Amino acid sequence: MLANYLIGLREGLEAALVVGILVAYVRKIGRRDVLFRLWAGVGLAVLVALTLGAVLTFGAYGLSFEAQEAIGGSLSIVATGFVTWMVFWMLRTSQNLKGTLQADIDKALIGAGWGLVLVAFLAVGREGIETALFIWAAVQATGETTFPLIGAALGILTAVVLGYLIYRGMVRINLAKFFAWSGGFLILVAAGVLSYGVHDLQEAGILPGLNNLAFDVSAIVPPDSWYGTLLKGTVNFSPATTWLELVVWLAYFIPTMILFLRAIARGPKKSASAAPAVAHPAHS
Repeated sequence: MLANYLIGLREGLEAALVVGILVAYVRKIGRRDVLFRLWAGVGLAVLVALTLGAVLTFGAYGLSFEAQEAIGGSLSIVATGFVTWMVFWMLRTSQNLKGTLQADIDKALIGAGWGLVLVAFLAVGREGIETALFIWAAVQATGETTFPLIGAALGILTAVVLGYLIYRGMVRINLAKFFAWSGGFLILVAAGVLSYGVHDLQEAGILPGLNNLAFDVSAIVPPDSWYGTLLKGTVNFSPATTWLELVVWLAYFIPTMILFLRAIARGPKKSASAAPAVAHPAHS
């Protein structure tokens, strides 16, 4: 639940900040008449994300066990790729996110201005699709449905409230630190999702080594215990891990975390100076 809350909070806050910047800039240039088009793009992006979530949830019903595991494993790997890209993309582009969005609006407002629908859709849709895909993968990994979805919903709700407060200038958040800490934790979660995706592919018979365990600590960490459930729900820890799962986990987590920490160390001043520009869209 905690991992899904963080996913919902981070992705939701990104989307809320983007919407805040778009709305503030449209108001600033005196084009309130196109706000409806902006919100239409946002609504369409939310609808696409919800539709994707429904397709992922119900689309595999009726398929064989092997087919379900193959689909689940493949999508878990795709979700890991999306989240990894998102973490590094935010570190790189947050420094000039405001300027990029404003330039996109200026181009979209040429002519009738219907291009603003596409600008809003693409800006918010990316976050929505990533959220739907990664939360679905996390739900598959934990085997739970209610608590992960509640956690994600609470995270998104928190993000909406924070986004509004930031837009109104009532709250200041060090976005550089927020995205740094949350990004590091998401890399840890993504490593678990990737490892579980490999396990799914092993169960589907696509990858070998299903019975070759690197360790089995089920006696110490029972899967149905509260701490076993906590570890599974936060970092997707599996008490019985195959060698291939372990190798993939290490091969992803170690270099990705090293690159992430180096990226933070290279630009702390730039990220910190960019945070206020993103944190106060209403006062642009």
